[in-house]
Amino acid sequence: MKRILLPTDFSENSLKAIQYALLIYKDIKCTFYLVHTFTPPVYETEYLYGSSIQFELGDILRKSSEEQMEELRAQLEDQYSNPNHTFIGRIAFNTLLDEISQTVEAENIDLIVMGTQGATNAAEILIGTNTIHVIKRAHCPVIAIPQKFELKTPKEILFPNDYEMRFKKESFTQLSQIADLHGARINVLHVRAGYELTGEQEKNKSQLKGLLGDLCLFHEVPDNSIIPAINEFLGKGKIDLLVMVRNKHTFLERLFIEPVIKRIGFHVTVPFMVLPYSN
Repeated sequence: MKRILLPTDFSENSLKAIQYALLIYKDIKCTFYLVHTFTPPVYETEYLYGSSIQFELGDILRKSSEEQMEELRAQLEDQYSNPNHTFIGRIAFNTLLDEISQTVEAENIDLIVMGTQGATNAAEILIGTNTIHVIKRAHCPVIAIPQKFELKTPKEILFPNDYEMRFKKESFTQLSQIADLHGARINVLHVRAGYELTGEQEKNKSQLKGLLGDLCLFHEVPDNSIIPAINEFLGKGKIDLLVMVRNKHTFLERLFIEPVIKRIGFHVTVPFMVLPYSN
């Protein structure tokens, strides 16, 4: 039984992420944890001191959230009826990040699927703040779904890699299952940096090939920076899922802490899967 966490703010973007998860795992027995958090917009010290106004506001927000959650659960069970799927709705007075962390640990979650943006859906936001923080903190894989992505199962997966890390088989459990389920190919992309691979990189590449087996195809591209290389590959229109590994030494980590994401033009146009690194 696969356990998948689906954060929701009841926006269209979060609904699309839920729909993607239901599509990808339609043939797998899954328990989906629909998680919504709320805090009063004026949640300050007064709340802790028992202000009656704050308590009333909190009660109103909780009731509204519970009603929306029940509507969502009923909608999913009606429109996407599947004997393989079970839905559990959770409402919590908590921050989203803390609630996700607690649920992942308590329920032994295998995967988080969420939208790239929230209810505000601001055009200038490429990856929403909540999504970035979840990716950086999660101890399980995360898939972020762009709002404008046309829902479809993955057939071609892009996995940029510099061969600087050694992996364990469990690092790829969720990715390999998705590829197996949908007959997808994993395109491992290496951008040359003007020199031959070191002995260690060659070992890591060989190990990666052993872990992914016939699922993967290796690509070498001329000297280039990683962003243009990824964008060029994505621009060919054949990639359905982008996969990266989160590690403090990788490009991905720098991408999320440097305030240059807009300038370098990293636009997430396909589902974006981030794997935690286990050394």
